Amino acid sequence: MYQRPTSFKMLPDVIKNLLIINGLFFLATVVLGNVAGFDLVQTLGLYLPGSPHFQPYQVITHIFMHGNLTHIFFNMFALWMFGYTLENVWGSKRFLIYYMITGLGAAVIHLGVNYWEAMALQQELVNAGFAPQMLQDLITSGRWDGGAISGVSQDVIQQYYYKYNVPTVGASGAVFGVLLAFGMMFPNQYVYLYFAIPIKVKYFVAGYAALELYSGIANDPSSNIAHFAHLGGMLFGFILIKYWKKRGELY
Repeated sequence: MYQRPTSFKMLPDVIKNLLIINGLFFLATVVLGNVAGFDLVQTLGLYLPGSPHFQPYQVITHIFMHGNLTHIFFNMFALWMFGYTLENVWGSKRFLIYYMITGLGAAVIHLGVNYWEAMALQQELVNAGFAPQMLQDLITSGRWDGGAISGVSQDVIQQYYYKYNVPTVGASGAVFGVLLAFGMMFPNQYVYLYFAIPIKVKYFVAGYAALELYSGIANDPSSNIAHFAHLGGMLFGFILIKYWKKRGELY
């Protein structure tokens, strides 16, 4: 049973607490890194299973971690901008459930795509002569015993190493889920691109999703943006909203 709010708040409870929690995680990351030399991102960021750094709890903790000030600012600004109306309409409990499911869904899709890409890279390495132990050494240390390997580019070796050793952080998957929900709930509301160009939310969301899909398929190795995590948040959000609507629980 979900309870609808009785008043409209510009900073409802879940949004407020998410802003605080994300801010505290970011502050802890900066302080521990500068004072103690402790890399909190390596502990709480999300790694691909098979990485020496992977822990199951990272599927949740990475949602509250951010890489830099710009990253957390824009994620939290978007969360508030598109989320506070949803929380006022849905109530805090439903909004929190939606936020967490889309964040976890984003992680599932991101890990699935990353695993598929890692396996494709691994096959290239195996075809070039990498033995299983050499692959494991490459994942854990970036080096391998067994001599030089020809027939495979340094880029492939580097990408394979990065797949297992570069963590994913950020609330972006959940935020994209929130954006999708706002677009489905209020499709004819306007947002302003660059604070100047009015566009209906339904077109903004559709265009953004198309851009993310194109960028994900293009798969630029130099990009550090998890495009399929964004799409995963939108996908799980779409499924959840359709489920609630079918049950007559959306409003």
